Amino acid sequence: MKVILLEDVKSLGKKGDVVNVSDGYARNMILPRKLGVEANGKNMNDLKLKNQHAEKVAQETLDAAKALAEEIASKQVTLTLKTGEGGRTFGSVSSKEIAAAAKEQLQLELDKKKMQLPEGGLKTLGVHEITLKLHPKVSGTLKVKIESE
Repeated sequence: MKVILLEDVKSLGKKGDVVNVSDGYARNMILPRKLGVEANGKNMNDLKLKNQHAEKVAQETLDAAKALAEEIASKQVTLTLKTGEGGRTFGSVSSKEIAAAAKEQLQLELDKKKMQLPEGGLKTLGVHEITLKLHPKVSGTLKVKIESE
């Protein structure tokens, strides 16, 4: 009997797979536990439509990430740091501060967890380029200018 899996089943397949199992296994294990449904015409069509919708949503997400990457590539965020003698800075700029400044200055919601900063944050004055992982296939670059207070 052919079955469409609704959940991952160990040693059988992943969610959405169409697998061939014995009638008894399907009747006694898969169907009563709602791990899968019989692969008839209606259920196969539903699976096909669900896969098409998932592909469409994934493409829209990818396009939105590409658009955001292009938008932030031309923008710059300015932050200030306290400095002492000889231009030495006190402290560093963290991803949380960069995300807050981007929201305030550029009106962009950037996730601080997706920023790739050097260990310990940004500790020098000047312009730094920060890499943002916007999508598994898309990375963007944001310029961060650090000035003396």
